[in-house]
Amino acid sequence: MKTKLWQKTSQTASENLQKVEQFTIGNDNELDMFMAAYDVLGTLAHIEMLESVGLLQKEELSVLQTELKRLFNQIQNGQFKISEGVEDIHSEVEFQLTEKLGDLGKKVHSGRSRNDQVLVDIKMYSRARLESIVKLTNQLFEILLVKSEENKAILLPGYTHFQIAMLSSAGLWLSAYAESLTDDMELLYSAFKVVNKNPLGSGAGYGGSLPINRTKTTNLLGFETLNYNSVYAQMTRGKTEKTVASALSSLAATLSRLSMDCTLYLSQNFDFIAFPNELTTGSSIMPHKKNPDVFELIRAKCNKIQSYQTQFFNITNNLPSGYHRDMQILKDDYFAMFDEISSCLEMMIMMIQNISFKENILNDPRYLPLFSVEAVNQLVSTGIPFRIAYQQVGLSIENGTFEMPKLSQHTHEGSKDNLCLDEIRSAYNQTIQQFPFDKINQALAKLSQE
Repeated sequence: MKTKLWQKTSQTASENLQKVEQFTIGNDNELDMFMAAYDVLGTLAHIEMLESVGLLQKEELSVLQTELKRLFNQIQNGQFKISEGVEDIHSEVEFQLTEKLGDLGKKVHSGRSRNDQVLVDIKMYSRARLESIVKLTNQLFEILLVKSEENKAILLPGYTHFQIAMLSSAGLWLSAYAESLTDDMELLYSAFKVVNKNPLGSGAGYGGSLPINRTKTTNLLGFETLNYNSVYAQMTRGKTEKTVASALSSLAATLSRLSMDCTLYLSQNFDFIAFPNELTTGSSIMPHKKNPDVFELIRAKCNKIQSYQTQFFNITNNLPSGYHRDMQILKDDYFAMFDEISSCLEMMIMMIQNISFKENILNDPRYLPLFSVEAVNQLVSTGIPFRIAYQQVGLSIENGTFEMPKLSQHTHEGSKDNLCLDEIRSAYNQTIQQFPFDKINQALAKLSQE
């Protein structure tokens, strides 16, 4: 049994000790592999800072950097693993350095704690996963706008209370979800700003007496700024997860709602849209079925994603300041959340790329009442007061004399004939341009390069 980083002497193996370790460590040695590369990058920044303040010699720094970069490449190539009996990634990296370099490997922990290590690892992991989410969302956004432009002339019924209400169009429907992604992206950027602050150097939550330079590690790791107060830096564990989950929840809600619309519109009772056969599924007994399983699963998965923020709030609620082991159980669902939203985005991109719309949907007599507001507005345009026009059209519908009016152009911003796609794209791009992904990636590449 390997000695733990926190042990002063070796312990004799016992059944009780094994039970405690199994319960407290859980599957951390598996989950920590998600953070392995970031733990090594954080250590590379930390030792460069230690050398700059005189806590490492230049020759020692060079030796440590070579070995850490070797470990980093192993992780990137899938050749790294956490050894049996080792608690976490932080312990594994230090053990491997010590096995290879002796006492020099034991110097890397000066001025930090596993508490701030896991904080910086989670924040760096979150930044990278948010970058991938943003890129996928960009793809979906562009596809929605392209499809909106292509299908803007196709009229659809709009609904309120699940009853036919007013004229809509395929372009208006699709661009609504593009604009929804615009607001989702603002929330993702807000979450990113919270994440992009460096906690490294806060130690166990109360700083320390060594003359470390936290601004230096902030710059080396590409963070925008640092969490200044060491107590608060520790308090960002849990807050980071909740903030990110809240932003992803908004994105998931958009995907879930779009999935619900597509599920309805694909059904025979609506029959507005179609997809290639290979994108729908069949029935073992009903040969006519083309089931929207992809959309149903996106809907379910995204509703599950929306539940994570509540779970994270409940786990961390009413904790006092300082570190608590409760935080450990956030990892499993936090890492899974990114995989789930990514897969939902990927599938939604594929589905919307392949969507097609039925022609002449509104020729069906059931949709005649959709044009009632058109008729009212045309009367209003002649000078008739709105309420009188409303009553006249309403009576004609009730007595069966209502006839479809000539369609007018809808000219106001955001209507079916004035979709404002350029304005939506501009608003979206204003947020996208604020993400400092290039700066972060350049900083990390510089740290890890041979």
